[in-house]
Amino acid sequence: MATKKHGGAIPFSMGMVLVTMGVVYGDIGTSPMYTLRAIMHGNGGLATMQADTVIGALSLIIWTMTLITTVKYVLVAMKADNHGEGGIFALYSLVRRCGGWLIIPAMVGGAALLADGILTPAVTVTTAIEGLRSIDLVHHIIGDNQSIVVAITIFIISALFFAQRAGTSNIGRAFGPIMCLWFGFLGFEGILHIGADINVLRAFNPLRGIMFLFNGQLNNAGIMVLGNVFLCTTGAEALYSDMGHVGKANIYASWPVVKACLILNYLGQGAWILSMNNNPELIAMGAEMNPFYQMLPGGMRIFAVVLSALAAIIASQALITGSFSIVSEAISLDLMPHMKIQYPSENKGQIYIPLVNTILWIGCAGVVLYFRSSEHMEAAYGLAITVTMLMTTILLTVFLSRIRKQTPLAIPFVLFFGAIEMFFFFSSLTKFTHGGYVTVLLALAIFLVMLIWHRGTRVEMSQRVNLPVRDYIGQLRELSHSEDIPYMADNLVFLTNDQDPEMLDRDILYSILDKRPKRAKAYWFLNVAVTDEPYTHEFWVNDYGTDFLFKVQLRLGFQVNQRVNEYLYQVVGAMVEQGRLPAQDHRFSIYERTGHVGDFRFCLVRKVASASTDLTNTELGILQAKYFIRGVCGSPDHWYGLQNSDVIFEYVPLFVGTKRQHKLTYVEKPEE
Repeated sequence: MATKKHGGAIPFSMGMVLVTMGVVYGDIGTSPMYTLRAIMHGNGGLATMQADTVIGALSLIIWTMTLITTVKYVLVAMKADNHGEGGIFALYSLVRRCGGWLIIPAMVGGAALLADGILTPAVTVTTAIEGLRSIDLVHHIIGDNQSIVVAITIFIISALFFAQRAGTSNIGRAFGPIMCLWFGFLGFEGILHIGADINVLRAFNPLRGIMFLFNGQLNNAGIMVLGNVFLCTTGAEALYSDMGHVGKANIYASWPVVKACLILNYLGQGAWILSMNNNPELIAMGAEMNPFYQMLPGGMRIFAVVLSALAAIIASQALITGSFSIVSEAISLDLMPHMKIQYPSENKGQIYIPLVNTILWIGCAGVVLYFRSSEHMEAAYGLAITVTMLMTTILLTVFLSRIRKQTPLAIPFVLFFGAIEMFFFFSSLTKFTHGGYVTVLLALAIFLVMLIWHRGTRVEMSQRVNLPVRDYIGQLRELSHSEDIPYMADNLVFLTNDQDPEMLDRDILYSILDKRPKRAKAYWFLNVAVTDEPYTHEFWVNDYGTDFLFKVQLRLGFQVNQRVNEYLYQVVGAMVEQGRLPAQDHRFSIYERTGHVGDFRFCLVRKVASASTDLTNTELGILQAKYFIRGVCGSPDHWYGLQNSDVIFEYVPLFVGTKRQHKLTYVEKPEE
């Protein structure tokens, strides 16, 4: 597979097109299974689907897919990439300097998309397993017992999330051939049935969709039909988010084929409906009648059900990989806590975040257990994604007008797509009381995490001070040689995010000199930088002209395991060999030492806020909530492979002034 082994754009290759088919199009690719069925039953059933109704509904589907997915996302949004990465946070990173208020639509949209990432696997997999009941053999095994369906669904979801650690490239290679077969099947079946009534080709006229939308005689659902039409494009935002995994060139190459297959299948379903809308047997089936399956010959139906079940499972993958991308972007923007990120392939765009994977898995399983049936889950499906699309439109408008300097294009863009998506949003609101509230609650919880982290960081940054290290060399030298101070280690190491070789966070110097004087032979201030190359092993050192004070940056490739204790041992050994650090000999050891490197002690500094700091109760509460979230998300000693090292967690106060205290007055002890 031809991929770049460094950051930046992933080039076009047939191998990556196959990965794209398996990773990106699962969600939007399964829409023919339920979109026309939902529109038909929302309109009153098969008997109401006359020629103008069917053609109007097909026209809305075709032009929704064209305008939202093709024009907005493929042609416009994918131009707004951040070093090859897509998604709402990548877009925000491009426009953030245009206004502080833009953080709100970014957080709202990101939270809504992550909430949809929890719901979508639950809906699609449950729908697939329930669909298998149409096969007599499977129905004989599982029957109508919904508990069996729930158990099978949770098992499949668990297996899917467990497979994520293999990486999206490996998953895409496994799923790609299945999705290629799926889209070929969709197109083939559509072509076979279009001949039943070629009048469906009139659906390419957008006026037919507008007439259907506002004609009460044709459309019994009114404007609310858009809530069902919207199902045909729910995977568009995930397509944009997954761009960093597969590369825009491979999406450009594959989307026209995918779209053609989808439209052909919709047209085939529409032609079949027109040829069968007077069939009393099919009309009597009511809500159970699904044109996607019913138009197939009996012998082909078993194949279609099994293939659609596999496609529905794969549909979950687009949202899962998109969620990894979104969280990674949020972390880089300091909207979420730092988490351990793994790179299972030699392309930096393909990532795996264990904690996010676990949370998504628990959330999906919880949704399945709460709703139990797909009928109940579908009420919440798609509501959150309309919010994300609206927020993306706002950010894209700013990108076009302020970054690209194309204001004449930005104004009609926001008016046109904003109006369309507002219609979709209000029509989707009808699902709120029937299950949409679950999606809203999930999105609200994620939004609060990002808001707390963002606001807490702003409070911390308001007091952050970097001090020139050279101003404190004298004190550090004296401390290092003070015999009356307890000796802590040969090498005392502080991890820092600061990359300036001459400056250091005040909290670290406070920890060494003020909190509790820490005596060591050598002080190391260590920063780890992840490069765009997979196997970088580099470092630089600033010794400030001393032999006991060092600021080090480890430059490690994204595929390199960040076991900083092992790499720092090499750095210290190199400093000893170069004569920049005195030899650190040990008399006792169970190992045969080949160098003159002493022991290490790692100090991880954490900020804490106390009630005595000069903060409002709201700010204090936000900081305490942020530090709670930080604790839940893991510890740096695990990220950097220090579990078996000597690690100290040092808590230093947040320097935001102190509340004014009343001054005590000395008095003589009163007489008894």
